[in-house]
Amino acid sequence: MTHTPQPASGLSHGLKQRHMTMIALGGVIGAGLFVGSGVVIKSAGPAAVLSFLITGLLVVLVMRMLGELACAMPGGGSFYEYAREAWSDRPAVGNLASFLTGWMYWYFWVIVVALEAVAGADLVRYWLPDVPNWTISLVLLVMLTLTNLISVKSFGEFEFWFASIKVAAIMVFLFVAGVYVLGLAPGAHGMNVSNLVANGGFMPNGIVPVLTGAVAATGFYFGAEIVTIAAAETAEPQKAVARATNSVITRVLVFYVGSVLLVVCLVPWNATGIATPYVSALNVMGIPAAAQIMNAIVLTAVLSALNSGLYASSRMLFALTKRGDAPRALARVSRNGVPTRAILAATLFGYGAVIMSYVSPDKVFAFLVNSYGTVAIFVYILIAISQLRLRARLEREAPHLLKVRMWCYPYLTWFAIFGMVAIVVAMAFIPDQRTPLALGVASLGLLVSAYIVRQLFRRGVQQVTPLAEMPRPDLHEY
Repeated sequence: MTHTPQPASGLSHGLKQRHMTMIALGGVIGAGLFVGSGVVIKSAGPAAVLSFLITGLLVVLVMRMLGELACAMPGGGSFYEYAREAWSDRPAVGNLASFLTGWMYWYFWVIVVALEAVAGADLVRYWLPDVPNWTISLVLLVMLTLTNLISVKSFGEFEFWFASIKVAAIMVFLFVAGVYVLGLAPGAHGMNVSNLVANGGFMPNGIVPVLTGAVAATGFYFGAEIVTIAAAETAEPQKAVARATNSVITRVLVFYVGSVLLVVCLVPWNATGIATPYVSALNVMGIPAAAQIMNAIVLTAVLSALNSGLYASSRMLFALTKRGDAPRALARVSRNGVPTRAILAATLFGYGAVIMSYVSPDKVFAFLVNSYGTVAIFVYILIAISQLRLRARLEREAPHLLKVRMWCYPYLTWFAIFGMVAIVVAMAFIPDQRTPLALGVASLGLLVSAYIVRQLFRRGVQQVTPLAEMPRPDLHEY
């Protein structure tokens, strides 16, 4: 009988299965779906459905890879540790890959914290137009920081209810819009699918906007992987991760592709109101107070993303301290098993970014906004490469740990890697994506430089054992 080690020293196990399921589902339903999808529809027309399908399939594959690894090797840091262990035979490469994975992921989420605080303020001002944006942003940040500081259970409860509202809203929309499109609503006269081919056809602007839309949609899906980090704070990590990742795989495409398909059936792709696609769809169906309803739902999605961003960034920063990739002073855990300093570090960065959104919106804040999406793709590519190498090692050394298996390994893993690399390459040929690509690469370059400086500093002071000399992890201990 094998022993399963405690996931992360000091962290509590306050998350339950229902929390894990909703963290996974809520992670992929963000403001990007409710608002950002309008940009893709306006560009690609009804074929935006294909854009979301392409990207969604890649995300499903990555989640399956993560499910396999998280069930085999549960622990704090998740894919940050996998990147190191995947290259255990080449420690120099593994240490760099792990450092980049952890810090890029942290960078992504602290930017999300700032973006969602700013977006949340704009949404709240729909009802409170006289309150300054910065005041609302501050209140939202403080409120959810306190939620994360109290306990992981309080984070889980907030995220459970936030995600439940989002999932319920999508399910209600799918049902009501589905009934309307199929012509089953009272007074309906046949199916409402003419908008799929009207106004220039299904693909009115050709294939290029469809591929461009797939690139833009990548960031909308990011967030489901949080569940593999949260596994360290649940009593039964393998069981929780297996169920949670499977729930994402079976539902993510329905939520995204299904709802976008219904939107383009209801609303002409070139309509003025397509900028707010779900509001327009509700108006077409005659739902009263559509704008009020969607504003509340999008605000819930924003608060959920802000809550998740504080959680994910703090846990990744906590994991980085264990290997000396972040200051060890940030590893302090409260009596409730919460990494308080890591949470506060993410919050402080968020405050700084929010300030920059008002002080330097065209320079500093623009750099943050335009770089974080590309960084997210880099993280997914590193995850896929880690799974490609670790799966082969698991099959050799500890096949009993493979409770969940990646489909058609290694072919679908290679397919996912190729698909994500193709997205990055395509960004160089898409005018609107060149700046995000350049700034994402610049961010990657800064992190590589930081790693080099860190290594030189370590060699100089010789305070810790070089990671390259650490023993190779024994997979049988899991």
